Amino acid sequence: MTETNSIRLSPGEKAPELCLENQDNQKICLSDFIGQKVILYFYPKDLTPGCTTQASELTQILPKLYSAGYKVIGVSPDTPERHREFIKRISIGFDLLSDPEKTSMSQWGTFGKKKMYGREILGVIRTTFIIDEEGVIKKAWYGTKATGHAARLAKELGLPE
Repeated sequence: MTETNSIRLSPGEKAPELCLENQDNQKICLSDFIGQKVILYFYPKDLTPGCTTQASELTQILPKLYSAGYKVIGVSPDTPERHREFIKRISIGFDLLSDPEKTSMSQWGTFGKKKMYGREILGVIRTTFIIDEEGVIKKAWYGTKATGHAARLAKELGLPE
């Protein structure tokens, strides 16, 4: 899959504000985490094979991420109810935020045109951001692969194996 969206956030930029409901219908804002490091990832759909693999792998390395001071947050267009089901089914250990209108996704450059199986479609572009304690983007990976992403993230962050 090739990502062709024109909006791309870059390292060094201030992360745009994001306020969305989590799986418990609580409003969570990125600004709530100033003073903490955040891994914010955008993914297409709960309970699909790739998204399940990605969330499972992230949950497996969660203790290492927490030890290194990172908070993990996932965002998809799914409803809070669907997020609850996803979290329960595979024991996800972090908040999932709901962006059904894809407003935040558009602002972050994670919803747009992408090529899939040779066709151009509109959809969620699987993307991960590392955000520092001041709310500045340190790393932005657009068009990531689901499988193995947590291991690549752990390596990038220098987490112990």
